[in-house]
Order: sequence, then structure tokens, then C-alpha cells
Amino acid sequence: MDVIGELRAAGCVFAEREAALLTEAASGDDLEALVRRRCAGEPLEHLLGWVEFRGRRLRIGPGVFVPRLRTELLSELADGTGILVDLCCGVGPVVSTTASAKAYGVDIDRTAAEYAARNAPTATILVGDLYAPLPGALRGTVDVIAANAPYVPTAAIATMPAEARDREPHRALDGGPDGLALHRRIVRDAPRWLRRGGRVVIETGRQQATYTVAAMRAVGLRTHIEIDDERQATVAVGVMP
Repeated sequence: MDVIGELRAAGCVFAEREAALLTEAASGDDLEALVRRRCAGEPLEHLLGWVEFRGRRLRIGPGVFVPRLRTELLSELADGTGILVDLCCGVGPVVSTTASAKAYGVDIDRTAAEYAARNAPTATILVGDLYAPLPGALRGTVDVIAANAPYVPTAAIATMPAEARDREPHRALDGGPDGLALHRRIVRDAPRWLRRGGRVVIETGRQQATYTVAAMRAVGLRTHIEIDDERQATVAVGVMP
């Protein structure tokens, strides 16, 4: 089987690299099946069973959101030695790469939370809606609230690459009419959980960042925006006075 040729014909831009990774992941007849699935549009990471993030291989599988390179900026900004709460944690790219003394990850999707628990075995992973499952004793003590919440406007999902649009859960993509519905909810309640000097860091779109920080300022946080052009990453930062 001409693996590279099949992948290239299916439109895979990095066919040589993908062929090598699929060959490494397969055994015997499995390779042909994996190549067929990849050519049909399944994300490479779902087929491999892992995604590389900040130099680590995180476990992943079908039915969950694939962490992007741009989220490394969020993870770097969230890193620290205090208490971290990672909302909409997905498979745990942020909560699994932090040096925090105590880390909590929360996701509404049970499958994603199960992967997060495997990727971040020392963290406490909870299933629920944003702050709802967190222990009340954390209020006023959190050093960092991090969130890569869905921020794609609902109507824009239809314009996304088919690999994401058709293979990743819409709940992990859909941020409401303007993409900021969850950002507003996270920011609204953040002051109840942050300690003085604590931070909330939210991955956002380049065009949406001013609106995300406006929501932060509205609840009394000091704000700025972090941008990494190389990774096409934008993070809104709010600090509790």
C-alpha cells in the first residue's frame, strides 16, 4: 500500500509525516484500516491515540476535542505553584502540564474528563458545569483560573475544516452567537474564587479579545492581552486587585 500517496491524494498536507506516525502506531493489517480512516477525515490524533503538547504525549481518542498548539500559551500563562482551576479542561492539556501544588480540572463532558484524569493523575478532575462541582472551600483561595472554553461563534462552525466540524463535539466548539457566552459566565463568577492578586486567563480569538477583557474589567479585574503570533494564540488576562 502506498501510504504517502493515499494520504496525499486525500489532501493531507503533511503526508510523509502522517504516514510515518500511522505506520508507527499500526501493526500489520491495522495500517491499511488507519489510512482509510484518515483519508475519510478522522483527525490524526484520534487515530494515533495521543497528541503532543508542550513536549508531552497526552492520551486522546475519538469523540473529544483535540488540543491545539495555540493553547500552549494559555498553559504557560497558567503555570505556577499555587492553586489552579482549569475550566473546560478537555483532555487536560493545561492541568496536566502545570507545576501547581493543587490543580483542579472541570469539564462538562465525561469522556473528556476521563482522558484528563489519565493525563493528569495528580490533579482532581471533576465533571460538571464550570464552577458548579468545585468544593466551596476553594472560594477566595484560587491563584489561577484558566479556561479554553469554546469560543467559535455558532454560525462560524459551518465554515470550519470538516475534520473539526464533523469529528469533534460541537459542545467543545460552540461559544454561542458571538463566541463569548462562556467567557462571560466564567468572568462573572471569577472574583468569588480568586484570591487577591489571583489571575483568570482565557484563550480567546484575536478579534474577540477586546470583548473578553471588557467583561473582565466590568467585574473589577485589571486586564491585559497576551499574543503569540507564531502560535496564533491570544489570551485575555484579568488580575484580582
